[in-house]
This record gives sequence, C-alpha cells and structure tokens, in this order.
Amino acid sequence: MLKSALIDAARDLAPDIVSLRRAIHAEPELGLETPKTLAKVRAALDDIDLEWRTGTSCTGAVATLKGSKPANEGRGRVLLRGDMDALPMDEKTDLEFASTIPGRMHACGHDTHTAMLVGAARILAAKREDIAGEIDFMFQPGEEGYHGARFMLDDGLLGGNEERPLPGAAFALHIMPNAPFGVIGGRAGPLMAAADQFTITVKGQGGHASMPHDCVDPVPAAAAIVGAVQAMVTRRFNAASAVVVTVTQIHAGTAHNVIPDDAVVAGTMRTLTAENRAKVHALIAEVAASTAAAYGVSAECEIEHGFPVTVCDERAVTLGAKVSRELGGDGAWRDLPNPIMGAEDFSYVLEKVPGAMFFLGVAPQGKDWSACCAIHSPRMHVDENALPMGAATLAGCALEFLDHGWT
Repeated sequence: MLKSALIDAARDLAPDIVSLRRAIHAEPELGLETPKTLAKVRAALDDIDLEWRTGTSCTGAVATLKGSKPANEGRGRVLLRGDMDALPMDEKTDLEFASTIPGRMHACGHDTHTAMLVGAARILAAKREDIAGEIDFMFQPGEEGYHGARFMLDDGLLGGNEERPLPGAAFALHIMPNAPFGVIGGRAGPLMAAADQFTITVKGQGGHASMPHDCVDPVPAAAAIVGAVQAMVTRRFNAASAVVVTVTQIHAGTAHNVIPDDAVVAGTMRTLTAENRAKVHALIAEVAASTAAAYGVSAECEIEHGFPVTVCDERAVTLGAKVSRELGGDGAWRDLPNPIMGAEDFSYVLEKVPGAMFFLGVAPQGKDWSACCAIHSPRMHVDENALPMGAATLAGCALEFLDHGWT
C-alpha cells in the first residue's frame, strides 16, 4: 500500500479525530476506571467489524481487526496502543473544550493518543481487504501511575497463551507539546526510565522544643538524609550513568514548640538499567539507616516499585523511522540522542513484545517549540493539525510489520 494513501486517509478523518479528542478532553477520567472514555471510543468505532475483549481488573479493552488475507508466517498480529486516563490537576488553558471536571485534566495528551488510535483503526478497517493478519487496538486506562498495561497483560487481553499468543510487534505514540510540529522521534534501547518511589521514616523521641537535650530529634537526621542521598548519586554511581534521585517531600511536626517523634522524607528514583535500579534501592536504604544512626535515631525505608525501563527494539525503531519518512519526507523523523527520564507503563508491553514507542511533536506551527509548555503543565496546548500524522504513523507501522516484518 502506498504510504501517501495513509496520510490522505488520515487527513480526511481529521475532523473526526479532533472531535473525539475534544470530547475526551472535556470529560477526563482518572486511574483504572475510564468507562465514559471507553464508551466514546466504542461509539466512534461502532460501525466497524471488530472483535472486542475486556478484562476484570480495569476498563481496558482490546479491539481486533482481522484482515482478509492469510497472515504471513511469524508476523500474524501487531498491537497498537493508546492510553485513556487523565491527571488529577486543574486545567488553565481557557480552551472552549477545556475540562468540565474540576481537578482533572488531560495534561499528558492521552486524549490525543486515544483519538489517533481510533483514527488508525478507521484507516486500517477501510483497507481490510489488503491486510494479511490481525491488528490489536489496545485502549488502556491507568497509565498515570496505576500500571494499567500490566493489569491488561495479567487479564490476558493481549494474549500470551496457547490459544492466543502475544502479538509479534507493538507500537505506541506519545505527543510532545514542546517538540517540532509533526516530527516523529525515537531511539533504540532505553527510551524512558524506570520510576520508583521511596519513603524514609526517621524515628526519634519527641518532646518540648525548648529542651532538645531531653529528646531524640528526628528532624536534623531527616535533613542530613536529604543531603546524603544527593551525595550518594554523585559518589556511588558512574557520572555517565543516568541515575536521578529527587527528594520531593519532607514532613515533620505539628507545632512550633513540639519536637516530633517522626519525620518523613520521600521522593522518586529514576534509572535506565536493571542493575542501577537494584543498586539505588539498596543504597538509599543503607544511606538512610547509617545517617540516622549517626544522629542517634533510626530510619526505615519503604520502596514502591513503579514502571520498568521502556526499552525499544532496534528493529522496531528502524521500521518506525522508515514509515515516518515515507509519510512526511526525510524531515519527518529525528533520532533522539538521549533517553527521557520520565516513565511509561507501555514498558510492561515492551518487556514481552518487541516494539517501540515514538514521540510526536505537536508544538504550534510557526512557534518556538522549545518555549512551549511541556506535558503535565496546566497550560499545555496541542496543535491538532499534527494528529493525522500520528494516526497515519500508527497505521503505517502496523501494515509495514504485517507485510514485511523486521526486514
């Protein structure tokens, strides 16, 4: 299939893609339960013959388009993913379709991801007669820290058994409002970091603030732990290693004249390898305990595992670059020199299925993209004219894999 036909079809669908994006944007949902968003998706695809599967752990759904041609050996099915959940924050964009629900906003672009995936589904459904194999459209809730992709895998919605094996390849797009308009970016290997959380509870013995000698004050120890954690990264890890440990919370005390019993230090850890991930987990507990001991108090460290490293298969990145250039010319693709230290739960899919996630620049045309608000900003804007490129790219990646595999 000529790739120009894909971009033309996507542009024809642009009004529908934008309309769906705006409807989702105006009514954002959080976490693993996004029933209204899924209902909008199913209504937009109601006239297409798709096989739908749902699970019990969340409102995620997979819709399968079966092509009319027999599958090629070794590449019978490909997966395309779009996430559906929003963030718990107030919107400050003044858009006519801004969030109607206080404290909720699609500030990470999941509304666009879902709308582009629906667009890709419609493009591919119109070409069913040319498709050899099957395409899974993964509509996923709970990406914002809720492990929605893992739940969908655990529910068996992506396959993984004798009756239905896992797909042969998987692709996803993520918009970037501070990246060049319409340009697709990606890289082989680690694309995004593993993200874990730590909570250190420093335990002392409180009392009157005028008599600290009669107390065991946890606050100085907590302050020292903050500094020790920063030094830990610079002194215990190679400077070329991407390791980020950031303290984001310090809680202690209830009154000006009371030394508290406890103090809490919490934050995030970002790593790009399994080895550094395990090492930073062990070291932060060690540093907290030893620093606390020096102050005569104790420290307990709890670690909450977040998403693993998002690792993109080199073959999938090569495929995505080829499709992007065929759709938009040589300037439509750029190699990303470095990983991004944010995290993505598409990483769970890429642990089991070879594939890649790409970034789509949606900065307004003609503006300095580097000065635009980033994702998770309450003022984030999207140039919706870039969305057809995203839908066409997803469709093109699916067809390229089904037709030619990794060659």
